[in-house]
Amino acid sequence: MLKPVREYYNEKQHECDAEIKRFERQINIYSFLRLFVLIAGIFLFYQAISYNLIWLSFLLVFLLILGFAWLVARQLRFQKQVDYFRNLSMVHSNELNSLDRKQNIYSEGSVFSDDLHPYSSDLDIFGNGSLFGMINRSATNGGIEKLAGWLKEPGSIAVIRERQLAVIELGTNLIWKHHFQAVLLFANKAADDQSAELFKFLNTKLVKPAFWLKVYVRWIPILFLIIAVGCWFIPALLILLTGLISFNLILTQNYYSRILKTDSMIGKMSRILNHFSEAISAVMEEKWESTMCRQLAEDLIGNEEKKLSEQIKRFSLLISHLTFGLTAVGGILNVVMLWNIRQLFAIEHWKKENHEGLKQAFDVLASFEALISLSSLNTNYPEWCFAEINEQENYTLKAKSIGHPLIPSQQRVDNDYLLDNQLKIDIITGSNMAGKSTFLRTLGINTVLALSGAPSCALSMEVSWMLIFTYMRIRDSLNESTSTFKAELDRLQALIKMLDNSGKVYFLIDEMLRGTNSVDKYLGSKAVIEKLIAQNAVGIVATHDLQIAGLEQKYPDYIRNYYFDIQMEADEMRFDYKLKEGECKTFNASLLLQRIGIYPENQHQQD
Repeated sequence: MLKPVREYYNEKQHECDAEIKRFERQINIYSFLRLFVLIAGIFLFYQAISYNLIWLSFLLVFLLILGFAWLVARQLRFQKQVDYFRNLSMVHSNELNSLDRKQNIYSEGSVFSDDLHPYSSDLDIFGNGSLFGMINRSATNGGIEKLAGWLKEPGSIAVIRERQLAVIELGTNLIWKHHFQAVLLFANKAADDQSAELFKFLNTKLVKPAFWLKVYVRWIPILFLIIAVGCWFIPALLILLTGLISFNLILTQNYYSRILKTDSMIGKMSRILNHFSEAISAVMEEKWESTMCRQLAEDLIGNEEKKLSEQIKRFSLLISHLTFGLTAVGGILNVVMLWNIRQLFAIEHWKKENHEGLKQAFDVLASFEALISLSSLNTNYPEWCFAEINEQENYTLKAKSIGHPLIPSQQRVDNDYLLDNQLKIDIITGSNMAGKSTFLRTLGINTVLALSGAPSCALSMEVSWMLIFTYMRIRDSLNESTSTFKAELDRLQALIKMLDNSGKVYFLIDEMLRGTNSVDKYLGSKAVIEKLIAQNAVGIVATHDLQIAGLEQKYPDYIRNYYFDIQMEADEMRFDYKLKEGECKTFNASLLLQRIGIYPENQHQQD
């Protein structure tokens, strides 16, 4: 199933490389033309001066400036195309790397790692080699946070179903979604930190200028022009013109610190906003079929039915004008027409009218990035399924050929699992390395995917809406003077509290109370399981202790036993990693001891 996808990415990458070469040739041609126009213009200007053709000299200078500016604009346009196709090529290359389980160019979400979260640490949701690191295609901080939120907490049943339809639509619309990724790729890694300055500026309090100043700023260019022209006919008006210049300089100086503060916050945002404007246009111009994508696109409609992308371009232009006003040429414009103050007032007015729309637009883009991230699984692994969300009273977790999504298909072993509208606690026994922990993580991580709206690594899956809680990697803490046993008690207490305060909770416990002696471990584990039964809790407990499996006899309607076994073939241990019904009878510790000549009295008690 991967071959067609891989071929598509390779083909598109070659197309991008061809486009990059084509536009680079155009850039080289226009660089030569710029040099040619400059040399020809100087030569013709010299000839015109030699023949005292002053009018022609001025005309040549005008044409030279105009032609040179046109060539520069064309070359910049070609450079923009080169940058775009390089980003697009990088997007396709990253998908090829993802198929090979290589490093993702996007964030792996280490900042969201939290040992106290109900499941994210145990299920490798964030960090190096994590689920987030595998699926993330979000370049902006907003998209990264949005995706992390979806993986940390399930949406409502209605939202999950809407996301599934949106993910399916995006998963097949490869040209659009890779274009969207290429447009926003500039924001990947640290570059997106600049957008934080924009939102910091948008949240600053508006300072309303005096009414007379707004009127004065509006009419000062015409007033200055009238007085300047009048000086040609009435020299006495020079005094008034001088006073006007002085007054404008004083006003500019009074606003100088505020202008510098605004420029420092958003001065570098012009180019960034142009990229966001392109992304918004891409969303609005696409004809969406899924309800969620269509609703997100509708949220981008600006005030007075103006396209928000155009409003953002206007804001970008205002920022450029403000930055230009701080140059030497801008100083002259400040004297003539209070250029910087004019742009400052225009920016403040734009912020008043559009800042809420801009925040909403960035949230929409973040949602599309998160949806695209989930759709990467649908595109790259079309054999994976979208889980059916079960709304029955009890717990359902049914899966056919379910495997761990972080293990390549060539290496993982898939299993079936059935919990059909029941209240059950499953005890899984087996030796070390037999697959107990991996199976628990397989169920957990695929349930997280299913309840986020993403495809799950299974041929079919049906799951109740429920909260996942894991008890697996329990660690001590020297900094907090916490022993392993105390950490385990804290985790159990968190589970009991969650069961008391939440709805459906599905727990995954791997080797309970390992931080104490074998007798207390058994008695404590038995007591915990019986309390969980009393609370109608549902989940899985993996253990080496066969005595725990004996609880099935006491609670036959609630406890089920499963196991992973081991076979010895020519003095070699063989694991098939397949889940089987019943209790495990063979443990590898005993077998390993026998190989060095040590024979335990009871080989079937505890590994």
